[in-house]
Amino acid sequence: MARSLVDLLTTHASQQPERTAYRYLVTGDCDGEIQDISYGRLARRSRAVAAWLQERGLAGSRALLLYPPGLEFISGYLGCLSAGVVAVPGVPPQGRSQNHRALTRMKRLIADADAKVILGGREVLATLAAQAEHLPELDGITCVATEDIPDEAADSWREPDLTTDSVAFLQYTSGSTSAPRGVMVTHGNLLDNQRAITERMGHTPDTLAEYEHELFVSWLPVYHDMGLIGPVLNTVHLGATATLFSPLHFLQRPERWLTALSRYRPHTSGGPNFAYELCLKHATPEVLDGLDLGRWKVAFNGAEPVRAATLRRFTETFAPAGFRSEALYPCYGLAEATLIVTGGSVDTPPTLAASPGSGPHVGAADAAAVGSGRPIPGTTVVIADPERREELPEGEVGEIWVSGAGVAKGYWRNALATRETFRATLKDRPDRFLRTGDLGFLREGELFVTGRLKDLMVIDGRNHYPQDLELSAEMSHGALRPGCTAAFSVDGGVEGEQPVIVAEAAPDAAADSERITEVIRSAIGEAHGLAVRDVVLVHPGTIPKTSSGKIQRHASRAAYLADALAVVGAPAAR
Repeated sequence: MARSLVDLLTTHASQQPERTAYRYLVTGDCDGEIQDISYGRLARRSRAVAAWLQERGLAGSRALLLYPPGLEFISGYLGCLSAGVVAVPGVPPQGRSQNHRALTRMKRLIADADAKVILGGREVLATLAAQAEHLPELDGITCVATEDIPDEAADSWREPDLTTDSVAFLQYTSGSTSAPRGVMVTHGNLLDNQRAITERMGHTPDTLAEYEHELFVSWLPVYHDMGLIGPVLNTVHLGATATLFSPLHFLQRPERWLTALSRYRPHTSGGPNFAYELCLKHATPEVLDGLDLGRWKVAFNGAEPVRAATLRRFTETFAPAGFRSEALYPCYGLAEATLIVTGGSVDTPPTLAASPGSGPHVGAADAAAVGSGRPIPGTTVVIADPERREELPEGEVGEIWVSGAGVAKGYWRNALATRETFRATLKDRPDRFLRTGDLGFLREGELFVTGRLKDLMVIDGRNHYPQDLELSAEMSHGALRPGCTAAFSVDGGVEGEQPVIVAEAAPDAAADSERITEVIRSAIGEAHGLAVRDVVLVHPGTIPKTSSGKIQRHASRAAYLADALAVVGAPAAR
């Protein structure tokens, strides 16, 4: 019985050393430069990193991982696990626009995790060295480019003394509604979640044989739980093959994702809802003519609200390329539960349901709520009223509470937050639950996620989910970027709380900004019965987002109130 992914990697390297574990599309294009690594090579590189860490007495300490997109991160991450070192995936400084944000997050992670070593790529570490005088946090921390660790170091590797309760890594939360916190994910959590992903997504031995072990294609960032625990770790868990490329290359040309799916024909691939919208926006006849998506079995969709309209349009648009509606796979998870909490059944179309009309947290009516599947084996999901600590009846909206083997140990060195989030109890029930902070309801055993508790807007006595307003705004005009709108409320004085919409638009939209804002106001008024206090169009890439791409509505609100938004054209009067 495997105690960790390290045991499984050792097995695969012994039984199939020449099989490709990962290939990486350096330019994002299937016809460009491609790097790959076999299981034998991956095991040796991971052991070399592990031995380097062990020789410096770092077992049990934390290592911050700062890598550009590529395969070296995987060797570094598995090297930490192989040394008994707690890995801390981080976002490397990259590009002038993101440099400050990445550096700020990096400083927080170093301080909070008490990192003793930084593993990274040569260029990233060179960037840090050049700014050393402005980074006192690096004093006393050893930095090493793992490419420079020789293979021969693997010969001195010693198998670590790991148990299922040992902490494997700290997965820092995205920080969409609060400061990032380090979730303590154990080796047992990882293995349980890998078994759940394998079972729910149909990654059976027969499937692997049918697909010639081509399991995943992914552009998702590997420092985030969805990109790491899904495509990267489920691949090594099963001894399969994954094709990876940079998130930036996907954002530059979303059709690269579809082209890679056509070329490598994997069983599983996916991303947040905005990724499907970006593909729709770039679905020209020329792109469609070159696609074959008939082998795409599981198109998972999670990490943000799943939209029924997106699923319908994606199916209709890509059906000529062989895409099937049964491949759509909405799911739900979060870092505090390792990753997956609920998922559907393979070859079953998504479930749609009308939003409930009663309960303590009711949002504006949506045409259809999308089901995120049923709880994975060994996991319990209840809908609770957190104030009364009572389980709500089926169909009522409340906070999603979770218990099970995938739920992490808690937050690193934060006993208060751990108690508040991981130790929730219901009246007359001894079980301890994880409070997710997400809102949803259950219907016939399936979970429907409706929004975030902290983002809920109360306007004129009615509750509204910001993502509903954001979707209405984005669909109202073609100049607005999918997944780049923030809705929040501000104090309107005697008029009470009023909604504000901040949306990214193309710079050339300035000439038509007045018309666009009026269209947005009309769309919100018609769909939600709300009078919008303000609509602000901002430049692309300036909406505050988390490291995983989630909208930071609280940060957007703060920037709005401080007149700190990068406005396209003249700002509206406040």
